[in-house]
Amino acid sequence: MSALVESLARRGDDLLEALAQTGYMLVVALAAAVVLGLPLGMLVYLTRRGGVSENRALWWVGNMFINVVRSFPFLLLVVFLVPVTRLVYGTTFGTPAATFSLCFVAVAIYARLVEQILREISPGIPRVARTMGATVPQTVTRFLLPEAVPGLVYALTSATISLLSYSTVLGVVGGGGVGDFALRYGYQEYDYPLMYFTITVILIVVLVIQSAGHRLSVRLDHR
Repeated sequence: MSALVESLARRGDDLLEALAQTGYMLVVALAAAVVLGLPLGMLVYLTRRGGVSENRALWWVGNMFINVVRSFPFLLLVVFLVPVTRLVYGTTFGTPAATFSLCFVAVAIYARLVEQILREISPGIPRVARTMGATVPQTVTRFLLPEAVPGLVYALTSATISLLSYSTVLGVVGGGGVGDFALRYGYQEYDYPLMYFTITVILIVVLVIQSAGHRLSVRLDHR
């Protein structure tokens, strides 16, 4: 215990900085998931065969993007996107640049979850909207989204936990974060109490996110 206290006294500021870096990664990636992943998931759902607005070309493009990004090993995806990252940020080093590849994964993960949530909605709801003369935007905003909100919140919770796991890899490209902190100052310096403490912090964060997301999802579910 004394060894851990000594390590925290020496590395406490570094740990706080690592937590801030991880927080930045998650906030930016989740923003990309909501702003881009939510519409993409809806697009794939609406344009699928038998969908509200069937369009095979749009469906194929959206579905292919999701499949390719989700099937790419994350570290290889980071390396693959290095030229694009350098073009956008002027560098491939640092937390903002490392977060760029995480955003791609966030969009693909949440888009697929959104599509799955929408598929679980009763097929009768879009049919009712169609018989009432609702346009596609009206069908989405007035019929589908109100039904899907609890599931979308819970899906975002699951995506957050997955992205937290992905973010631990970004220390390899200078992204920092708690995963990089645990490896650099814990494992590589043989400071195992500090490493296990950091892992415990990550687990607590995951549990808090899971609990908060579940409670909010249940509260929004009025069925």
